[in-house]
Order: sequence, then structure tokens, then C-alpha cells
Amino acid sequence: MQQSKYFRTSMAIIAFLLILYLGSKVFFLFTPLISILKLLLVPMMLSGFMFYLLRPLVNFLEKRKLNRMLSILLIYLVFIGLFVLFSVLVWPTLQEQIQTFIDNTPQLVDGLQEQFQDLQQNPVWSRFFTGDSDLATRLSSYLNDAINWVSNSVSNLIGVISNIVVIIATLPIILYYMLKDGHKLAPILLRLVPRRFRKSGQEMLREIDGALSNFIVTRVLLNVVLGVMLYIGFLIIGLPYSLLLAVIAIPLNFIPYVGSLLSAVPVIIVGFIESPTMAIWATVVIVIAQQIQDNLLSPIVYGKSLDVHPLTTVLLVLIGGDFYGIIGVLIALPVYMILKIIVRRLYGIIIAERTGDTNSAQEPLIKEEQM
Repeated sequence: MQQSKYFRTSMAIIAFLLILYLGSKVFFLFTPLISILKLLLVPMMLSGFMFYLLRPLVNFLEKRKLNRMLSILLIYLVFIGLFVLFSVLVWPTLQEQIQTFIDNTPQLVDGLQEQFQDLQQNPVWSRFFTGDSDLATRLSSYLNDAINWVSNSVSNLIGVISNIVVIIATLPIILYYMLKDGHKLAPILLRLVPRRFRKSGQEMLREIDGALSNFIVTRVLLNVVLGVMLYIGFLIIGLPYSLLLAVIAIPLNFIPYVGSLLSAVPVIIVGFIESPTMAIWATVVIVIAQQIQDNLLSPIVYGKSLDVHPLTTVLLVLIGGDFYGIIGVLIALPVYMILKIIVRRLYGIIIAERTGDTNSAQEPLIKEEQM
């Protein structure tokens, strides 16, 4: 009996590897499908993001006896109004700062080099630069490399997006039907699950939905508040490109742990080019804003942590960035959260099947530790 079991397992593995091998030989047949998926990835991802962000508002209006379709259209009108306000009040300043920053990039690099040369001649700081007279040149070279990397990343992002017209045309349509019929997706998926596992499947879908909703909504709230605090602080200390740097900080802070460090780098560099004192004040503003977010706002908004170890987060960011660049970095943690829930639930179902304990399928036996 054991031999037949091992034989069947071995044959299953061989068949699986054979399928992979044959699939690799006819991979060209799937190229059009992969191209379509890549084209739709960004609109679907943005639509899913906006779905979790706007669904609470749609449900709130629906509870107020407003038709769901009218609720969605009303929210669309509000967003159009906000977009018009942004175009009138914020975009001109932001556009001016972006253009000025691009035009002044060579001067910024020269300014950084001059600041380091002044520090090397300063009696207080010169002891830190002993035997390293080329530090300013090397740091300027690193800054040039960083600027080139940012430019390449933006180019890669534009290449991934491929056609902004496709996103503008499809995102509102996809989002509309997600908000209108999103509640019908779970029953459709559950029909694909064997009847005896549907209760476990329903709880798994509910847990995934709650985790994504909590992650997206709270992240948006916290990062927008953080961006506002940073902008106000930068204005107070007179930091150049204050609006641009605050806007850059908002999406970067969607990357847990690592994002706060990445968003601080351009702020400190711009502050240091202005003066070492400005760099210190910019660092103070960042630290104060981050402390308010982490110690005051996060416990109130989150209620509980994401239950993901910081080392795991860093590894996920590196893997996501290697696979799909900036988009991979942004979606790495949500994808990990989904897979973690699925694996934990499936493990509970397998244990329940082996032990005959029906309650095990509902409460997975894997200990909820930080992973």
C-alpha cells in the first residue's frame, strides 16, 4: 500500500514537471494573453485600490436609502470636483516646482559638492573627512547615479503603464462595476468550492477582504495626514520644493518601514544643498511627523498591527521590486497578506480532514506569529 502511495506521488510529480516542460515549449502561444494581462494589470490594480477606498462611502450612502448606482455617480461627481480644485489650487504650484527642480538639477549637484567642500574646510567637521579628500566628488557621483536611477524608474513605470489613455478610459468603468456588483463576486467564487468546504471558503474570503480593506483605507488616511504634516513643516522651515517633496513622500510611505527612509533621502539632500542647518531642520520635521504618525495616529486608526515582521517586509519589498519594479514594491505586502491567509486556512482544512475535527477547518491551527 505504501509503495503504491509513493508510486502515485512520484508519478504525479513527474506528470507536473512534464506539463511544465511542454508548457515551456509552447510558451509563445500564451504571449498575447500575457500582453493583455500586463496591459490590464495597472487599471485593475488601481481599480481594486479605489474600490476598497470608496466602498465604505457607497455602503454608507446606500444605508441612507440612496440607490447604489446613484451613490457611485454622486461619489464620481465629488471626485471630479476635487480634481478640478486640485488642478486650480495645487497643480500650478506643483508643476512649477517640478519644472524648476528638473531645470536646476545640475546646479543641485554642484551645490551638494560645494557644501561638502565647505564642511571639509570647517575645523569642526574636517576631522570626519580626514584622509578622504575625494568624498565630495564621490558623493556627487552617487547623487548623479541616484538621479539617473529615479529617471530610469519613472521611465520603467511609464513603460509598464504603456498607455495612459487606456487607464483613463478603463479605470472609471472597471471601478463602477466593482462598486456596483463587487458584493456578487464572493458567491460566484464559492460556487467553485466543494459544498463541504464552502463555509471555510466564505470565512477565508471575508478575512482576505477585511485585511485588504483595513490595509488600504488606513494606509491612505495615514499617508495623506503625514504628507500634510510634512508640507506644513517644510513651509515653516522654508525648505525649497516643499510641496513636491511632500507629494513624493505620500506614495513612498505606502512601502512599510522602508518607505519612510526612502522618502527622507531626497528631503535631506535638498535641505543639505540649501545648508547643513536646513538639512538638520528637515530631519527634525520628518522625525516629528513620523513619530506622530507611528505613536499617535497609527494605534488609533489601525487598532492592531499588520502582523508582518519588519524583516519579512524588507524581503518582500526586494523581491517585489526585482519582479515588477515600482509596482511590485507597492503590491508585495498585500499579495503576501492574501497568500498568508490562504495558506493558513488551507492548512486548517487539511488538519481538520485528517483528524475529523470539523472545528479545525474554521480555526486554523497555525499559530498567529509574526512572519
